[in-house]
Amino acid sequence: MQHFLSVKDAIDVQALVKEALLYKKAPYADKHIGKNRTMGLLFFNSSLRTRLSTQRAAQNLGLELIVMNVGQDGWGLEFEDGAIMNGNKAEHIKEAAPVVGQYCDIVGIRSFPGLVDREEDYSEKVLNQFVKHTGRPIVSLESATRHPLQSLADLITIEELKTKPRPKVVLTWAPHVKALPQAVPNSFAEWMNAADVDFVITHPEGYELAPEFVGNAKVTYNQKEAFEGADFIYAKNWSSYNQYGQILNQDPAWMVTMDKMKLTNNAKFMHCLPVRRNVVVEDAVLDSPNSVVVQQAGNRIWSAQVVLKQILLKIIKEESPYLF
Repeated sequence: MQHFLSVKDAIDVQALVKEALLYKKAPYADKHIGKNRTMGLLFFNSSLRTRLSTQRAAQNLGLELIVMNVGQDGWGLEFEDGAIMNGNKAEHIKEAAPVVGQYCDIVGIRSFPGLVDREEDYSEKVLNQFVKHTGRPIVSLESATRHPLQSLADLITIEELKTKPRPKVVLTWAPHVKALPQAVPNSFAEWMNAADVDFVITHPEGYELAPEFVGNAKVTYNQKEAFEGADFIYAKNWSSYNQYGQILNQDPAWMVTMDKMKLTNNAKFMHCLPVRRNVVVEDAVLDSPNSVVVQQAGNRIWSAQVVLKQILLKIIKEESPYLF
């Protein structure tokens, strides 16, 4: 694994999940492979689970860590080629990224979309500039269009809890007070399409995701129909893709409730967190035994750890091919 930016970087998704579950049983089994190596974590946006879980995963592998809040702890970065830098951006990515590469063996990047210009956001400018200029393996800690470590943790959770070989998994849009990115639903859909599940997406009209992420999923505008017989319900808000970044609907009727959960096959409730109670999902669901959001968040450690292991093994192999 050279980089980890999407499901496309996972050669064998099921093998990755199985290995992650082994790490859950033996977190320090490979404590030696990161010895004398450093991972840099650069955050352009706030984080709780991603930051802490990735740090813990790196430590489990023996990696040292450098963590930085870009824009707060350092200079503002310019990403445009040919920019006249007479504004508030003091450093260009062409210098900053390779400097980071001098200090770190692996670099994690977290950045969000602006939700104004779809073409710019979906070009993944921030992430791709680091890939281009850092000269080191890049791990996406969430980008404008994807959140692969979250989605891998989601799949780990489903694998742990499923009660039949091919469970029905439903991704449902839910209301929110502000416009949110499509990154989590995009990524979740991408990973579910690569897994052995019966995958359904439900949302109001106007909230269609980009076709390349929807893939082979069944899409319905009828939430109750989607919930029928489901084994897993994954709730998430996102803003419009076609009318980019806009909130077209805040209908509280789309909130996940106990009445809707009764339509399912005793489904587990999932959410990437943070979640707004009684807006996205009512308390009764979130506090029920079928809510697995905390277990899901815990699995973020193992998703990050298995990815970092794969990258470290590639680094070691390139440096010492005679060992393999």
